[in-house]
Amino acid sequence: MARLPRYFVEGQGAYRQLFRAALGRNELEAIRQVTNKSWVLGDDRFRERIEHISGRRSWPKSRGRPHKVAEDGN
Repeated sequence: MARLPRYFVEGQGAYRQLFRAALGRNELEAIRQVTNKSWVLGDDRFRERIEHISGRRSWPKSRGRPHKVAEDGN
C-alpha cells in the first residue's frame, strides 16, 4: 500500500488542530446567520473585497428609507 506524502500528513494534522477548540456561542451564531442567508463573514475590508471579486453584495443593505439630505447639501 502506498504511503501518503509528508505534506499531506502534516497538513491533515494542522487542519485537525483547527477544530480542537470549541467555538463560542457568538461565533457559532454568526456562522449560522451568514450561512443561512448566503452572506460573507468577516470584517468590512474583507466583505468589500469579496463584493469586488464576486460582483454581488456580501452583506444586506441597511433597513428602512435612505437618510434625507439637506437642501444645502449637508
